[in-house]
Amino acid sequence: MTTPGGRLPSPYASDGSSANLADILERVLDKGIVIAGDIKINLLDIELLTIKLRLVVASVDRAKEMGIDWWESDPALSSRAHQRELARKNEKLQRRIAELEERTT
Repeated sequence: MTTPGGRLPSPYASDGSSANLADILERVLDKGIVIAGDIKINLLDIELLTIKLRLVVASVDRAKEMGIDWWESDPALSSRAHQRELARKNEKLQRRIAELEERTT
């Protein structure tokens, strides 16, 4: 037995019309959701501080489809990015050593 979307019904749903947390999470991650808001602090009509908040909740695959993949180039989050960063630094040091050796000879 499948639902109209072709998926098996959830064993945790209490009836066919109610969605449980897993279904809601699956839909949010599949489609994505954007939450945006601004916080402004004014004193006597003088703007002292503005904070812009933007939150995107989506699956990794959906985020990549939207062109969001910043974690792939962040050395703190990606081992490949960390290795690329180390290789870049190593290459820079090798060039610097070669320059210094040329000066001394």
